[in-house]
Amino acid sequence: MAEKAKERKCIAVVRIRGTIRASRRVRETLQMLHLTRNNYAVLIDSRPSFLGMLKTAQNFITWGEASKETVNMLIRERGRLAGNKKLTDEHAQKIGYESLEELAETVFNCRIEHWKLPNVQPVFKLHPPTKGFKGKIKKGYSMGGELGYRGEKINELIKRMV
Repeated sequence: MAEKAKERKCIAVVRIRGTIRASRRVRETLQMLHLTRNNYAVLIDSRPSFLGMLKTAQNFITWGEASKETVNMLIRERGRLAGNKKLTDEHAQKIGYESLEELAETVFNCRIEHWKLPNVQPVFKLHPPTKGFKGKIKKGYSMGGELGYRGEKINELIKRMV
């Protein structure tokens, strides 16, 4: 089990499209991922169950492997507590970490899931990207659009959205 945790990667998922005319299965999958609105992002690991959920909702989201800097930036700048208060070093110390950087390192290494942290909102509310999306939001990333798997390029998109 510990070996599998070391193999996991931290994946950033961003919802791009609305769910009008989406199937019930896709809407339920997005709800399970806590992606209830456009421009919401979550951090998950690369378990097969999560990867299956990403494949189900691939026409409404984009995802890729997040870098350590991106995870740190998301937690520091867009991390929120239950009352929509900013996530601080004091709260990180209450839940057993010395600082937000240590918390971000733990989330990045998949030792703890971000959405399981106590009194922390599971999503990051982002802005629309600066200078807009580069391609169509109804096409896949490999075809010049914005949807689906994009690998390391997710970090550039998230930096434009924070």
